[in-house]
Amino acid sequence: MSEHTTYVDELATQLRTERPDVLRAAEDELQRLRRLFGAVTRYIHNPAHDHTARAALARDLGLPAPIREPSRTRNSASEPG
Repeated sequence: MSEHTTYVDELATQLRTERPDVLRAAEDELQRLRRLFGAVTRYIHNPAHDHTARAALARDLGLPAPIREPSRTRNSASEPG
């Protein structure tokens, strides 16, 4: 086991035993951020929203750009005439 791993394990044990309130607050904040990140990701990849806005948001957040959905046009050859 490396010296760094031992140090981190000791800190984690100390946090769990001496400051469980701080650990719980950090876990709650992490859960909140995961929900927020999930909502942003769903928005960025939802073609119902404007592509330009979704691409700008992804760029500003350093996330992969959304894929532009092909436009859905009617094919007149397949319609009964």
